[in-house]
Amino acid sequence: MSDLDKLSIDTLRLLAVDAIERAKNGHPGAPMALSPLAYLLYAKNMVHDPVDFKWSNRDRFVLSNGHASMLQYGSLFLSGYDVSLDDLKLFREWHSKAPGHPEYGFTPGVEVTTGPLGQGFGMSVGLAIAEKHLAAVYNKPDMPIVDHHTYCIVGDGCLMEGISHEAASLAGTLKLGKLIVFYDDNLISLDGPTELSYTENVTERFEAYHWHVQYVDDGEDLKKLQQAINIAKEEKEKPSLIRVRTIIGYGSPKAGTKHVHGEALGAEATRKTKEFFGWDPDKNFVVPEEAKKNWEQAKTRGAEAHAKWSELFESYKAAHPELAAEFDRTIQAELPKDFAKDIKPFPTDKPIATRTAGNVVLEALGKNVPELIGGAADLTSSTKTIFKDSASFADDPKGKNIFFGVREFGMCAAVNGMAAHGGIIPFGSTFFVFSDYARSAIRMAALMSTHSLFIFTHDSIGLGADGPTHQPVEHLMALRAIPQLTDFRPADANETATCWTLAVERKNASFMALSRQDLPVLDSAKYPVLEGPRKGAYVLVEQENPDVILVATGSEVSFVMKSLPDVEKAGFKARVISMPSFAIFEEQEESYKDSIFPHGVPKVSVEAGATMGWWKYIGRDGVAIGVDKFGASAPGPEVMEKYGFTAENLVNAIKTAKSR
Repeated sequence: MSDLDKLSIDTLRLLAVDAIERAKNGHPGAPMALSPLAYLLYAKNMVHDPVDFKWSNRDRFVLSNGHASMLQYGSLFLSGYDVSLDDLKLFREWHSKAPGHPEYGFTPGVEVTTGPLGQGFGMSVGLAIAEKHLAAVYNKPDMPIVDHHTYCIVGDGCLMEGISHEAASLAGTLKLGKLIVFYDDNLISLDGPTELSYTENVTERFEAYHWHVQYVDDGEDLKKLQQAINIAKEEKEKPSLIRVRTIIGYGSPKAGTKHVHGEALGAEATRKTKEFFGWDPDKNFVVPEEAKKNWEQAKTRGAEAHAKWSELFESYKAAHPELAAEFDRTIQAELPKDFAKDIKPFPTDKPIATRTAGNVVLEALGKNVPELIGGAADLTSSTKTIFKDSASFADDPKGKNIFFGVREFGMCAAVNGMAAHGGIIPFGSTFFVFSDYARSAIRMAALMSTHSLFIFTHDSIGLGADGPTHQPVEHLMALRAIPQLTDFRPADANETATCWTLAVERKNASFMALSRQDLPVLDSAKYPVLEGPRKGAYVLVEQENPDVILVATGSEVSFVMKSLPDVEKAGFKARVISMPSFAIFEEQEESYKDSIFPHGVPKVSVEAGATMGWWKYIGRDGVAIGVDKFGASAPGPEVMEKYGFTAENLVNAIKTAKSR
């Protein structure tokens, strides 16, 4: 290691120490241990352009152990990104570019939001999937316009989390040769030595997943680290794991202990740490000019690589103008004009499950939105999320069908990584009840506002005999509670068409809850089922001076419609509201909301799920027909009847609402 290398590395280390000490909280241990690796990546190996950090062909970097965030912020600052020394001084302060954990869309150069351990690893798999797919679709001989690596650092905690098993298995199966993961093997977790809870052979584990595995026995040895990186780059078929033995908190009096993991060093230990590295203990946030210049070679290298790529892309445009235009469009996240033109109104001659309608719509969208890609957690035949005329990604990376296997959490994290990469619109699907397995990844999609689509089927107790283990009850309200997540629960095939269109249009995270059972198709010539969902909730059946407002979602809309003769026979005039999306409804003007749910009119909600949340719309005097207990195993229609979805019960609910 040269003196300049050492100075550059120690600059990064001590910036992390100072920022965390100033904040009086944070995680100094990992940044201090991993600074040599970060230096090699940002300053020497990664192809990236700090000035134009969104360049499509950049290498991606993911810090899965996001608590080590100062490692990344310091690297971004030193490399010349739009992150200043003042930003580092405001580590963990309000609206700083250096928040407690890396946040996508907030700090220039951060590819995904990390922090919940293991999810960065899962998203790095998604980033690598996106790169491999786009390369297969767009690259031509001698014109590799998509050709970059995904680098990821993980810690012991990331590899303890179950998602790491799902993600690693999937990555090996899909032969993601451009994925290089560094395992910070420091033998320490927050509770103490890893031997307390974590004794597996990680090397053998990843070899069993069909990864290429290397071991570097000294995280301070730049030569060994660089050699391992070079070998990993040469591996084309297998993802790479580079296991690096480090000393947590290297250079501090607390090195090698849990006490340097999740707390600031303290004034005395900080002084001793700086003395260990030969720095003035009385000076903070020191950035030697020669170190900064050395790091900023990344800007020069990045600008040169970017210019070379731009020249290549100009040649590509001349040789393949249509493909180039499509590539530009998808990278800019612009939809084709009339992208939904092949979606046609559904006929009313026979009932159709909304999951089945969803497949028809997906196929229609796929004709004009080639960037749609995804699959299911081993349930494509049930969730109907497959392109019939496309290959599987595993057989041909041009294929738009990804068989994720029974890995719900890993699937949804990968979807988030694919969305964050850009150039594609990814989706993942499973039974609605299994969204619990993936909830943290769904939440992460909402937090990042990535264009991640989650398609859930078998959406209520109406699925029937599989019973309570497979019948979602609380799931709708639980996911609706996630900020920035758009919910869709369409009433029929025609609403499904509009909901799918909206999910593609809106460019944010959304989920769809679709039925297993067949549902009547509402006549689009008679009812506003095609335009109505764009408001979130709309009047399906109007009555002058209604006695009651009945609001329903999904399959229960057809139940309410079927029950209207009984409601009228009981002497009530009912306005019927279909409400396929709470989130979109909340975006509307207050005047529109008041027009849908006017004050002074009794209201009854009907939804085969938890009633929590409905009182916002029906008022404390309203009546909510729902399911506030677990389901039961029996034919779907019988379960619905036993749980109160009958015309008689609806009429009684109206009477109760009227009497209050």
